[in-house]
Amino acid sequence: MSFEETLVPEFYLSEYIFTTTSTCMDNDGTSHKDIQKNREKCRRIVELSPNIRYVGVINKFGRTLAGQIRNGVTPLLQPDQVRNECFIEATRFQLRKNFESSIGKTEFTLTLNEKVKTLTLANQSNFYYITIEKDTIETDVEKIIKSVMTLLTNFKD
Repeated sequence: MSFEETLVPEFYLSEYIFTTTSTCMDNDGTSHKDIQKNREKCRRIVELSPNIRYVGVINKFGRTLAGQIRNGVTPLLQPDQVRNECFIEATRFQLRKNFESSIGKTEFTLTLNEKVKTLTLANQSNFYYITIEKDTIETDVEKIIKSVMTLLTNFKD
């Protein structure tokens, strides 16, 4: 069976990028079933709070495996900026693994930018890149973090 890949603009699924779908397996071995599971996780996370702008599942190389944007949200980054941002976040997570024996695993990171808050949470092999409205108050951000962690822990694979 040959690999066939089609570039599909899925603006409703991703705040920043074009995602790819395939009829077999993707270049990194991600099956169509895994892509669907990741999309469902993203959709469920976006539904947790009206302050969540975007959710993406990113692999350790910075490639977006799935994403979901909230309806009505205008992307802040261009596609090439997104690729760089995801690569940087993936690299940061990989570098942090060097310190796990000393300080423990990173549960999440929260970055405050002028226009948006960025939350990243790791799971076994990937991480979740979540953007949150800048004016979201601290207690609501804490609720989002706890809700996402609970959802990911309880999600049936």
